[in-house]
Amino acid sequence: MVDLSNFDPNSVGNPENGLFGLPFNSVEDAGLVILPVPWEVTVSYGSGAARAIDPILKASLQIDLFDPDYGNTWKKGFYMMDLDKKILTKSDYLRKEAELFVDYICHGDEVGKNNFMCKSIRDINEGGAYLNNWVYEHTKSLLDKGKLVGLLGGDHSTPYGFIKALAEQHDSFGVLQIDAHCDLRTAYEGFTYSHASIMYNVLEDIAQVNKLVQIGIRDFCEQEWDYIQANQGRIQTFFDRQIKERMYEGESWQSVVDEIVAALPQKVYISFDIDGLDPKLCPNTGTPVQGGFEACQISYLIKKIVASGRQLIGFDLVEVGSNNEVADANVGARMLWHLCNWLTISNKN
Repeated sequence: MVDLSNFDPNSVGNPENGLFGLPFNSVEDAGLVILPVPWEVTVSYGSGAARAIDPILKASLQIDLFDPDYGNTWKKGFYMMDLDKKILTKSDYLRKEAELFVDYICHGDEVGKNNFMCKSIRDINEGGAYLNNWVYEHTKSLLDKGKLVGLLGGDHSTPYGFIKALAEQHDSFGVLQIDAHCDLRTAYEGFTYSHASIMYNVLEDIAQVNKLVQIGIRDFCEQEWDYIQANQGRIQTFFDRQIKERMYEGESWQSVVDEIVAALPQKVYISFDIDGLDPKLCPNTGTPVQGGFEACQISYLIKKIVASGRQLIGFDLVEVGSNNEVADANVGARMLWHLCNWLTISNKN
């Protein structure tokens, strides 16, 4: 039990402390633990997500701990584990291989005729499987200890192992995906565990995920559209254009949120790709797309999910850019703060 008697929540954030400047310095101290995953092997446009974790940690010191909605929720303990540099090194190495591979296939060349490319795609897919198992083992260990868990990426491929671990604890649950993209492609660019395939892989492999509710989607291919149409009982997509048109014609964000919440089952996992926000808030995310949400819209949505009596069982926050540490990391840190608090409040009993 951490002694908080000498901790002043109104004081400047102490860099000697942990996430948000809080004095929780171990897994044992905290009720909620963040697993950082510095991985971005298959990003298909801009890079930098694997190196966003430290800037987010630094930016988190600027957050005031008081919020009328949260009270002293932080006293339950928020802690982020140390970044595993071996994972980052492996990501860097395989990322170079992936860049060469994509450049090769973009010219229409056949992979089977090039032994080096055959080895590269095998190495990359094996690396993705390794990462999935690494995340699974770490998150399962935390869940088995009774911890609430969040994952901080890295690209959007990173939470697969976490969702798999949650599926061993919950018979059924839904995923709320906040994103500019559907991420329903099949092995995009030949990569089985592509960031663009995360939700396809989850739905195909993890039967306990009985509902996927996507919001903010505004960039997708025909294959993904067809997959959504073929799985309408399991997937419900609130496309960004449709949301905007409804609001232009007089509907409120509250009415849209009510519909989103109603589509969710009792247990909800939040998968938050930062590019679901307006790119003015996350200009260095890997694949920015005009449109999207204001940060306060997402905070309001999560608040309403919890108010509905639904239980949040975990979350990921991914694709935060690192090329402008102040702009992107600040928004990432504040969205992480909201997610930590609402996950804790949702499980206070």
